[in-house]
Amino acid sequence: MHTGFSRGRSGGLERPRGEVMLSSFACRQNCWGAWPLSFLGGLDPIPALSPQSGPTLDMPVPSSFNDVGQDGQLRSFVGWVWYEREITLPQRWTEDLGTRVVLRIGSAHYYAIVWVNRVHVGGHLPFEADISKLVQSGPLSSCRITIAINNVLSPHTLPPGTILYKTDPSMYPKGYFVQNTKFDFFNYAGLHRSVVLYTTPTTYIDDITVTTDVDQDIGWVNYRIVVQSSDHLQLDVCLLDEEGKVLAKGAGVQGQLQVPSAHLWWPYLMHEHPAYLYSLEVKMMAQTAVGPVSDFYTLPVGIRTVAVTESQFLINGKPFYFRGVNKHEDADIRGKGFDWPLLVKDFNLLRWLGANAFRTSHYPYAEEVLQLCDRYGIVVIDESPGVGIALVESFSNVSLQHHLEVMEEMIRRDKNHPAVVMWSVANEPASFLKPAGYCFKTLIAHAKALDPSRPVTSVTNTNYEADLGVSWLPSLVICVNSYYSWYHDYGHMEVIQLQLATQFENWYKAYQKPMIQSEYKADAIEGFHEVKHLLMRMLFGVATVENSMETTTWSGSSTTGYLSKENKNTN
Repeated sequence: MHTGFSRGRSGGLERPRGEVMLSSFACRQNCWGAWPLSFLGGLDPIPALSPQSGPTLDMPVPSSFNDVGQDGQLRSFVGWVWYEREITLPQRWTEDLGTRVVLRIGSAHYYAIVWVNRVHVGGHLPFEADISKLVQSGPLSSCRITIAINNVLSPHTLPPGTILYKTDPSMYPKGYFVQNTKFDFFNYAGLHRSVVLYTTPTTYIDDITVTTDVDQDIGWVNYRIVVQSSDHLQLDVCLLDEEGKVLAKGAGVQGQLQVPSAHLWWPYLMHEHPAYLYSLEVKMMAQTAVGPVSDFYTLPVGIRTVAVTESQFLINGKPFYFRGVNKHEDADIRGKGFDWPLLVKDFNLLRWLGANAFRTSHYPYAEEVLQLCDRYGIVVIDESPGVGIALVESFSNVSLQHHLEVMEEMIRRDKNHPAVVMWSVANEPASFLKPAGYCFKTLIAHAKALDPSRPVTSVTNTNYEADLGVSWLPSLVICVNSYYSWYHDYGHMEVIQLQLATQFENWYKAYQKPMIQSEYKADAIEGFHEVKHLLMRMLFGVATVENSMETTTWSGSSTTGYLSKENKNTN
C-alpha cells in the first residue's frame, strides 16, 4: 500500500484506463511478468544503488514475494529487496520529444526507491514519475528499471510497527531482530499491483474531480479539470448514457451538466437497475511550441447523493443499511498480489451472500476493485492503512504528517468512485491516549476539507466514554468493533444480546448518530464441529453471529449496518 514518503507524484487519474483509448499520443506497456529479485537485508534507511549480486529469484509481478519461493526465510524476510528488469521501449517513445513517458507503480509495500537507467526518480505506491528525459537522452532501445523495496515498519509508518533486537548471545545470533506489529494480519511485501509505462502528450489532462447532486428527477454533474503545461487550450466535455447517447455538453476547466430524468446510481438490491453509470468524456486541444496536441479521457460517473441524519445513512434520500463484510486482498501464494480471477470470484461471492457493502480493511485496495464496485453497486467504506496505531509515538507530529499525506493520496485516487460513500481514517487506534484527540481532529478536518461530499469515520473498539477520536467527526457515523463472548466473557453467549444493546444505547445517547457494527463474530477451527457451542468449534462462531444479529433495535432506533469479521490471513 502507498504509505511511505514519495519522491514521485502520487497517482490520481489511472492513465491509461484499461478500457479507454486516450489519444494518438497514448500508449501503454504493462511490465507484468517475472522480475529477477535479490535480497539485501539490513535496516539502513536508503541503500546505495549497486548491481544485483549473488543469487536471484524470479518473482512474478504483481505478487507478494513472501510465499512464492520454498525458502522459509523468505516468508518472514524483513529488510531491503531489489527488483530489476530491462524493458524494451517503442522507438517513438525515445525519439519524439513531444511524447511524455511515465512510469507508474500501482503498489509497492512498504517503502520504495526507483531508479531508471541508474537515476533515482521515484518513491512508492501509488506513484508515478515522468521519465521522458531519461529515456529520450540517447535515444535508447530499452531501459533498466530497478526498484528497491523495504518492508520495515516503524512507529511512524502506516501501519506502524517496531523492531525489537534480541541481544542475549546464548539464545540469538548477533544482530538478530524481529518485526513487531499491533495488527493481526500478515505483513505481505513486494510489488502488489501493476507496473506500467505509458505515454501522454507533453500537455495533458492531469486530474478530474466530479461531484453529483439530485433535484427531484434532475441530476447534476459538477466537474473540475486540471491540465498541465499549457494555458492556451480548449476543453470540451460531454456526458453520455450507457447507450452512448450524448445528454449534456460543457466547456472549460469547470462547469455543471444538467441531466433530465437522470438514472441514479443505486446500490445492489436497492433498485431494479442498480449501479447505472454515465460516461464523462473530456477532450483537450492545446497549442504548444511543437504545434497542436490533443488528449482525451473518459471517466465513469454515477449520479447519487450521500447524507447522514441522527439515525440513518441515506443514499439518494433513502435509508441505506450496510450489509456486508470486511475484506482483505490476501490469497494463497500470490499474497496481496492483484489477481483478476480471484477478484471476480470475490464479487460473485458477495452477490451470492446478498451483501451490498464492504470495508477496505485495513488499507486502500486496488483501483480495479473499486471499478467493479461502481459497476456492480457494491458500497465501499474506503479505509486508510491506519491500523495498529497503539503507541504514543504513533500520534507524534511526524506520524500525523504522514497520515495526512496518505489520506490526501487516497482521496485523490478514489474521489470519483460513486461506490465509495465514506472515508475511514483508522481502525481500532488507541484513541483513549491523550494525543489521539488532536490527531484525529486534524485528520478528520483534513479529510472533510479534501472531500466535503462524504462522511468520515474512525472505526473504534474503545469505550464510548474514553474515545477521544470520534467526537471530532462532523458528519458522524459511529463504527464499532466488538467481539462479545470472545474477547471477554469467553464462551458465554447468553450475555451477548444485553451487552450489545447496552453498547448501542450508550453510543447513541452520547452522539445521536447512526451506527455500524463494523466487526463482530468469533474465530473457529474449520471443520471442528461439536453438538455443544464450545469455544473454537464452528457452531460457536455461527451462534455468536445469530445472537449478535438478534439485537438490532433499541429505544426506537436501529443500527445502520453490520460488517462481519474480516478474513485475516495469518498463516
